[in-house]
Amino acid sequence: MMAQMAVAMPLMLAGEQGMFHFPSADEVRLQPISRAGNEAGWPFSVDDGTLACVWSGGQKVVMFFEGRPEGLEEDETFQPRQVIVTTDPIQLTLGNMASRDLFRPAASVEERIRLVAPFARLGQKLCDQPAGARVGHGEL
Repeated sequence: MMAQMAVAMPLMLAGEQGMFHFPSADEVRLQPISRAGNEAGWPFSVDDGTLACVWSGGQKVVMFFEGRPEGLEEDETFQPRQVIVTTDPIQLTLGNMASRDLFRPAASVEERIRLVAPFARLGQKLCDQPAGARVGHGEL
């Protein structure tokens, strides 16, 4: 019991979550984002979605969730695809294998990192917001 408290205490004091923490909905930070008409550096294959800061593996992770398609009826279920938004090449490639088609095609990992980097920085600013924050367009 004492060993568990010794491990948990620094995390509690720092306001951080442990490795096996399951976040609640009120801990997630969200910001809707969309592609401007002439934006050449948009890294995603869809034109809009939500940037989110979530807990995963004891750390804050920036993710992009695709937006609901325009022609989809309200009563139809929709399971959005998501990708990790990071400049870490391992997480960017291996961590996103299941939904890699949510990124627009890139000639190399380096090009994908260059395209994703501004959104990773934006997501880190989102992670700095209070838990449960919903940030509007252009507020970061």
